[in-house]
Amino acid sequence: MKKILSLVLVLVMVLALAACGTPAAPAKPGGDGKETDAPKAGVELNVGVFYYHYADAYISTVRDNMDKQLNEAKIKFTNFDGNNNQATQLDQINTAITNGVNLLIVNIVETGSPDSAQAASKAAETAGIPIIFFNREVDSEIVKAYAKSAFVGTDAAEAGHLQGKLIGDTLVKDFDKYDLNKDGKISYVMFKGQEGNPEADFRTKYGVEDADAVLKEAGKPALEFYDSANSSKYLVDPDGAWSAKAATDYMNTILASYSEANKNMIELIIANNDNMAEGAVAALNVVGYNLGDGKSVTIPVFGVDALDTAKQKIEEGKMAGTIMQDAVGMATTIMTLVKNVAEGADLMANTDKFVVDKDVFKIRVPYGVYTAK
Repeated sequence: MKKILSLVLVLVMVLALAACGTPAAPAKPGGDGKETDAPKAGVELNVGVFYYHYADAYISTVRDNMDKQLNEAKIKFTNFDGNNNQATQLDQINTAITNGVNLLIVNIVETGSPDSAQAASKAAETAGIPIIFFNREVDSEIVKAYAKSAFVGTDAAEAGHLQGKLIGDTLVKDFDKYDLNKDGKISYVMFKGQEGNPEADFRTKYGVEDADAVLKEAGKPALEFYDSANSSKYLVDPDGAWSAKAATDYMNTILASYSEANKNMIELIIANNDNMAEGAVAALNVVGYNLGDGKSVTIPVFGVDALDTAKQKIEEGKMAGTIMQDAVGMATTIMTLVKNVAEGADLMANTDKFVVDKDVFKIRVPYGVYTAK
């Protein structure tokens, strides 16, 4: 009997000691209640940021904000200027990968064909590193094809819609004032910027169509392109750089033949970015228009980007308005994805607050309207 009692006591002591051991860690539930692996370890980033052209004023603003935020996050990075040359940019990407870059942020040069973005994405996939395209639209199939790729940009059509409505509303408020030759119509010039670029295409289309819709509703005739021989009804920067110089050169040529004295003066200028809008204003200033002095005749000039220089011209009465493309918002959104990569999280984590396309990793930064205060 004593032996039996001793055996029982030994068993109780063994069970008690087992209960005092280190407990097993509880399973971490995933979003669906299932167990998940431990969080991924973060990585030390070496980022390559590839800009299509440093000379682009809006892109320069994005770059300034990206530099600031990357420095604040203490993330190593190198900027590259593609100088509006796709072959140069692809060489830069491949060389950067060879030199140890492990995250690509790419403002692709060529948008008229998907081949360039496909080549950049393939380089990233071969290296097994993430790639974030931004600003210049990339085909959704390219983004879908590689799990570590995403795009941050805008809704290309939105700027055109906003600008068109702004133009229409502005003209309707004081139509007779803007109709300089009193023919009952508004003659305009459109600076497109670049062929084959979705932003340029949509801004060109809706900037006029939506303005016409507002004019029609008010009982006014549609806009009329100044040159009836131009079937395209727009002028393109021959270098595809959306530059102020291209608009100034065009306007200098136009103003040599089109004037109030000839009763064929251009009465409206629509530009697909602020650079070209400001270039047009510079040419107008030379012949005494849009001086912001309260005395000179002012041709309504509209742009896109809301650059500080353009906003100043609007406040001075030299431009009528611009559509805000949020450079700070663009950089901040990109940085959300960069930090995800740095922390070892999924590329598209923490993006619930953003506007994301359905079924593809594309985030849209909204536009806004800027006019005189």
